[in-house]
Amino acid sequence: MAATRLITKRVEKPWGRTDLWPGFDDVAPGGAPVGEIWFELPGGGDPELLVKYLFTSEKLSIQVHPDDKAAQARGYPRGKDEAWVVLAAEPHASIAIGTLEVMSKEELRASALDGTLEEKMDWKAVKAGDSFYSAAGTVHAIGPGLTLVEVQQNVDLTYRLYDYGRPRELHLEEGVAVSEPVPYVAPYIPHEVEPDRLILADGPAFVLERWARMGGGTLRSDGRPIWLVPLAGGGEIDGQPFEAGGVWLVEDEARLGLDEGSDLLVAYPGKGVIPDLWS
Repeated sequence: MAATRLITKRVEKPWGRTDLWPGFDDVAPGGAPVGEIWFELPGGGDPELLVKYLFTSEKLSIQVHPDDKAAQARGYPRGKDEAWVVLAAEPHASIAIGTLEVMSKEELRASALDGTLEEKMDWKAVKAGDSFYSAAGTVHAIGPGLTLVEVQQNVDLTYRLYDYGRPRELHLEEGVAVSEPVPYVAPYIPHEVEPDRLILADGPAFVLERWARMGGGTLRSDGRPIWLVPLAGGGEIDGQPFEAGGVWLVEDEARLGLDEGSDLLVAYPGKGVIPDLWS
């Protein structure tokens, strides 16, 4: 099957921006800020993963996502592990991931209510090129001044624990129940398996790779669908233009040619790296 170019969905957010990223049109004068751009299958569908670009001008809420078991108990198809790859970061930009100390669920709930949760989060300074895998249950927040790509399990399910006084709904009972308020420990150490093929995450929900490659070859899956996210450079995929600002889904195989200077993310569900993914 030929590669499918996904369609975009622009999502307005109060913490978004009007200036976006190369490959995307900025917001028209007077328009509402855009916080996210989603990439979805033409005609709909429920693939296992979802790719987004995020553009932040303010802190996102402190939030948490349930795992598969907790989400399915509430009628959702899956939980939500997610990963972020930072494309650009203003000075002093940060992401909160995990708490500074182990907290009980009662302490988490009390801190959300009295407004001290923000200072109990581990706000990590970030820069372009950084990546994080945030498993379900991780308490987290993304700070302002960031452009990043998010790869996640495909479900729109977020529990807000604290929102800095904004007049938006919180989900304290549900969120506290699925939270693991502990210091963050990276579940995986990024490493190269081939020159210019960096593995950023290997499960449990998906594998995420970053390539800095050039040349032509055939992309072959092992039965899992593959998402391709060109960040810079480009080339051709199955004879069609392949450039930054788009996302492609390959369900079997595709002919991929990459220009010099290409930089792309590659993601597929499950655990275990596909050894000869592009040859």
